[in-house]
Formats: sequence, structure tokens, C-alpha cells
Amino acid sequence: MTPPDEVSNSSGRSTRRLGELLIERGVITFEDVAQARSEQVDEERLGDALVRLGLAQPMDLARALAEQTGLKLCDLSTTTPTEEALAAVPTRLVFRAHVLPLERLNGTLTVGTADPFALDALDELRLLTGLDVEPRLVAKDQLEEAIHKHYGVGADALDQAEQEGLRVDTIREDEGDLATDDDAALIQFVNRLLLDAVSARASDIHIEPSELSLDVRYRVDGVLQPAQLPRELKRFQAAIVSRIKIMAQLDIAEKRLPQDGRIRLKIPVAGRRPRELDVRVSVIPTLYGEGLALRLLDSGGETESARGKSLSDVGFSPTQAAMFRRLISAPHGIVLVTGPTGSGKSTTLYAGLQEIDRETRKVITIEDPVEYRLPGVSQIQVRDKIGLTFSRGLRHILRHDPDVVMVGEIRDQETAEIAVQAALTGHLVLSTLHTNDASGAIARLVDMGVEPYLVAATIEGLVAQRLLRKVCADCGHEHEPTPEEREHLIELGLDLETITSGVGCQACNDSGYFGRTPIFELIPVDDGVRELATDGASAVKVRRHVRSVGAASLRDDGLRLVREGITTPAEVLRVTRAE
Repeated sequence: MTPPDEVSNSSGRSTRRLGELLIERGVITFEDVAQARSEQVDEERLGDALVRLGLAQPMDLARALAEQTGLKLCDLSTTTPTEEALAAVPTRLVFRAHVLPLERLNGTLTVGTADPFALDALDELRLLTGLDVEPRLVAKDQLEEAIHKHYGVGADALDQAEQEGLRVDTIREDEGDLATDDDAALIQFVNRLLLDAVSARASDIHIEPSELSLDVRYRVDGVLQPAQLPRELKRFQAAIVSRIKIMAQLDIAEKRLPQDGRIRLKIPVAGRRPRELDVRVSVIPTLYGEGLALRLLDSGGETESARGKSLSDVGFSPTQAAMFRRLISAPHGIVLVTGPTGSGKSTTLYAGLQEIDRETRKVITIEDPVEYRLPGVSQIQVRDKIGLTFSRGLRHILRHDPDVVMVGEIRDQETAEIAVQAALTGHLVLSTLHTNDASGAIARLVDMGVEPYLVAATIEGLVAQRLLRKVCADCGHEHEPTPEEREHLIELGLDLETITSGVGCQACNDSGYFGRTPIFELIPVDDGVRELATDGASAVKVRRHVRSVGAASLRDDGLRLVREGITTPAEVLRVTRAE
């Protein structure tokens, strides 16, 4: 075979070296070639080294290779493989040969490849399919993305598992063991599934069995979307579920009862310490097998950590940040942040702890789990299995003479009553509560069994929050509202000549949104609220009072973000409700 940097002088081919072609095109310099040659690893080709070092782009390399070899260039961003072509090549061969079937026509199979010198792979394709194989040069990054899109993450691992005879019915009720527990292909598939979810910025993975399929969906920016996975997962359902249960140290023989567990992951990050993830695993029995929900929590990664974040970084406006600082500066009392699961409540509390002088005040937290690590704070992890619950931990925390206590969540009457007693005895208690809005927090505590007069005496501030998707920075643009968007504006009571929205691009997976930002409702508790709390007033009456004194609602804060071009009217309508 002709060396990669030199090809013979035949029709349609160039006799020049790859480096010369790239230099002529203005892509690289002589110095870049010298650097790439000096840093080439074993058996690495010059072009791959240039791309790895960031000196050239994959498409630049593909164009130069096309000129050098005389092969036609194919841009996968504008080319869609046909179903006939995709079905012609086994999944394992696609991954092993690193090719993408593009078209099958009149006995010829057109395939995309980033390596024109991988002749053995093309020969294997010819023998296996019985078709003439015509290669097209494609950019390596486009090839990998297309294989992922059409064949799914880890499809090669499942295909390999099937070839190796992986059985999915090997769990017996009397032994609770999986014969294929150590199967490398299955382990590889589950690992890739988790890595793919992290790469997709997913906060949750939902594995949902139905009669004929096993569906996997990621929650990205608060919205569920199908994962790019092999089409036929159902036959591997028991094996996949069992592997995840083993990783979470759950009982793989128990299929009739719900189970909860955790997985600790370390994700490699180039040039930095590994990113640590805490995966909360919940298993429930359903009609067609066990369903799983995996919540991905970053416990130390720099990209998601609250360490060093100010209140403005979290998403507070200057006015809101000043108000929240006043609440957490109180010498004693309770400040509650309310909202549904996954709305960013803990991140807000951690940002608040950043504002507290931790050198002169002792701060202790009890959480489930400890999501972020803060210097100068004593943090306790709840462990229900050994009896370390919120209420028990909180009771012992108070014996350590803290100034500030953060309770991850008030879940029951005992925890609520201890938190109230702590506030009455001179401690500042920060916690979260699951309610629809800030006004409902008072009624919720009373429903838990706390006396109304104690709630009135201890509550200092209430905060509610939700997360809205942000307009994608890459494809977002300002424009006149469409008729549908105009209807949304009318429903919100806004009169805007232009709004900002995204058209969809590769960065945001064609959704038009990338990332999320919170909206807040802040209620400093005044005498009026305390009187209503003492009387056991409903959330409706409390809400009516706080609106009468000018407190902005969640929707009001969402309108601010629409005016600033951060989100869209449709997103505000999706997340908030009219009052």
C-alpha cells in the first residue's frame, strides 16, 4: 500500500504530499508540519496528528485527501444515508471498519470513510455484502456524528454481545446472579450510555420498558428527548437493567419491589482532574419489566459546581440579589427555597452560603446527597440505611453550636419541627420545600403539623424558583414575532415589536434552546404575612396579600427575561401559570 503522505501518479490523483497540499491551501504552515511530525505518536498519520493538535480541521484534511487520492468528497451535513444502504451493512462492521453506508444502487454500495487507505475494510465490505463498494471521503468528525445518529451509542457493543451469545434470561429467582455479569460488551454499552448522556448535557436518563420496545430518553434543559440508541434494545432489557442494578449495588434478584441506589462515576477530562458524578438510581416494577430513572448530579465538576458563584451568577437580578442577601443576613429564622425537583434550589442555597461570612459564623449542612463541596462548611451526607435521616442529623447538628444550618429538604413533620425549634433558639436555617409557589410554603408547613403561630414566628423569607430554557447563543436572532408568537405575547400581556428565538442548529440539537436559567419569586415575610400565617390562612390569601404589596410573581420574572432576549414567550407559558 502506498504510504499515506505519498501516492502514485495515476488518473485524478496528486503526486504531492499531504502536507504540501494543506500548505498550498493556506490551512497550515511549514512550522505546523514540523510540529506535527515531531509530536506524532506510534503509527499516527500526519493528517490525524494535525487535527489532534488543532492545526487543521477534519474537513480541511478530507478535502486535501480527496485531491491527493482522486476520491470524491462527500459533505455529511447535507447528505442523508438511505435506509437500503444502512440495512446492507451489519452494525459491528460499521463500527469496526469506521465506514458509513450512504447509498445502494444497481449493485453498488457507496460508503463514506475518513481513511482512504483502509483498503482491508473496503475489501471486507465487498465480500460480506456481495456488492461493488465505492468509497467517498468524509470529514472524520462528521463521520463519527453520523454513525452515532444512525446506529446509536454503543450499538457495536450490543451487536458484539449478541454475536458472543449474550443471554438475557439468566437471572433465576433462587440465585440472584447474572451469568453475563462480567460480559465486556454489555459493560461497554452501559458505560457508553452514561457517557453519552453526560455529553448530551442530560440531567436524567429514563429507561422505560413497553410491550415491544425498551425506550431510553434523556432530560435535556428540562425537556425529555429520545436518546440515539440501537433500535432493537428490547432483547437486552434484562441484561441492561441488571448491569445498572449491579453498579448501584442493588438486589438484581428482586424484581417486584422498588429499589434506590447510587453510582459514583469519574468522567475523564483532558488536562484536568476527572469530573465526578453522583448518579441516583431508582428502579420501579412496571407491567412490562423494571423501569429505571437515573439522575446525574455533578459533585465536583468545575462546569456545574456552585463554588465561587455569586447570586448574580446564579441568575438573580441586582434587585433580587440584594433582597436575598437581606434574607440570609438575618441572625435567626427560616429561609425557604421552594420549587419542584431539579429546579435549582440547592444551587441557589449554595450561592447564598457563598455570601455568608464563614470565618466568623459556623455553617453546617445536612444533605441528600451532598451535591457541591464548599470550603469552611461542615457537610453531612444523609444515610437512611444506617438511620442517619434529616431529622436525626439535624438534632445532633444543633449540639455543635452552629450559626447557620442548611437542611437539604424538609420532608416530614419531625424535620420541620426541629427546624422551627432551631430558628426559635437563635439559628438561621436555610432549607428547601416542594411547593408550587412561595406563598404555598406556609400552608405546607402547617399541613405537616407545625403550629401556625410557630410558622409565623420563624419564617423570615420565602423564595420560589423554576428553570427556563435559554435561547441558543449560536442560532438565536432578533426578529418580528410570527402570528403564533404574537398570540403568546398577547396571552402574557406583552407588547413587543421584536423578540429573540433560536432557529435550531447543531449546538442545540435543533431545539433553538441551549442551557437553562432560573426565574424567582421572593417574598420577605412582613407583619401581614405573619398574621395570615397565625390565622392558618390558605396559600390563595397569602398570595393575594403579597401581590397587593408589590411582590413579583414567577411569571413576572419570566417576562423580564423575554424583554432581555434571554428566553421566549412560549417557554414562559410552558413553565409558569397566570395568577
